Amino acid sequence: MIRPLLMCFVLCVVYGSSKPTEKKDRVHHQEPLSHLEHDDSKNHDYDHEAFLGQEDAKTFDSLSPEESTRRLGIIVDKIDSNKDGFVSEDEMKVWINNAHKKHIYNSVESQWKDFDMNDDGLISWNEYKNVTYGSYLDDPQLDTEFNYTRMIIRDERRFRAADRNRDMVADKQEFTAFLHPEDQQHMKDIVVQETMEDIDKNGDGFIDLQEYIGDMYASQEGTEDPEWVVSERQQFSEFRDKNKDGKMDKEETMDWILPSDYDHAEAEAKHLMHESDANQDGKLSKQEILDKHEVFVGSQVTEYGEALLRHDEF
Repeated sequence: MIRPLLMCFVLCVVYGSSKPTEKKDRVHHQEPLSHLEHDDSKNHDYDHEAFLGQEDAKTFDSLSPEESTRRLGIIVDKIDSNKDGFVSEDEMKVWINNAHKKHIYNSVESQWKDFDMNDDGLISWNEYKNVTYGSYLDDPQLDTEFNYTRMIIRDERRFRAADRNRDMVADKQEFTAFLHPEDQQHMKDIVVQETMEDIDKNGDGFIDLQEYIGDMYASQEGTEDPEWVVSERQQFSEFRDKNKDGKMDKEETMDWILPSDYDHAEAEAKHLMHESDANQDGKLSKQEILDKHEVFVGSQVTEYGEALLRHDEF
């Protein structure tokens, strides 16, 4: 039976081929704070998920403006760790990082029982493989539309990389590294390797300009390339291909997809501070945050808002 991870991969393949003019971003700023577009001119949905975590953001969307603002006030008191009555950029960053960690924890927990078939508190490679690829393993003739054999090989390689003690059995920490490799230093090589295998169509071990653009954009005959494609060609030549040999090697690819000089939580903290710091004193009062509640939590009145179960913390 094909379970969540495999189906997610399949859906990504389908989605990636369904919108030829839409840019596909390969850059990982660790596991993303949100998979939504960050465009404040349209909405603040990205900020809501980054600030609250993806699960709690959905809850807040179902609350009335009054209730979401009340709950935001409780959250602000928690963010203010030194209890000086203000939220600093560092406190905001810590909060966003914790919301991100909570999302990852929930992601692992939601899948754990599916794979820990013998309830021993561990997930072996065989358990994972049998749950994820059971139907294919029973009948390899199903390997038609998608190359499940290749997917199994890739999954096993990633599982081995996450398995620090090399016993092919994953505890919670190792399984978290398997599911969310972008957040783990020892998993970066495998993330780069998988990315290069996806893009390197001619199999020469490098990513050339044609492969780089082709991964993000499928050109259509008789139409001009969008401006962002022209910009990406320039980015490749000026910044991605550092040694100017016309292609990206492993190190150049890592610099591209796993930039070491970018902290997503820090960037979001700076953004929220900028959006809400009315008196420009470099810190946020509780009232400044509440005055900008639509940036942090949003709200929309629905018939289900008051019916939601309230957590003890609220």
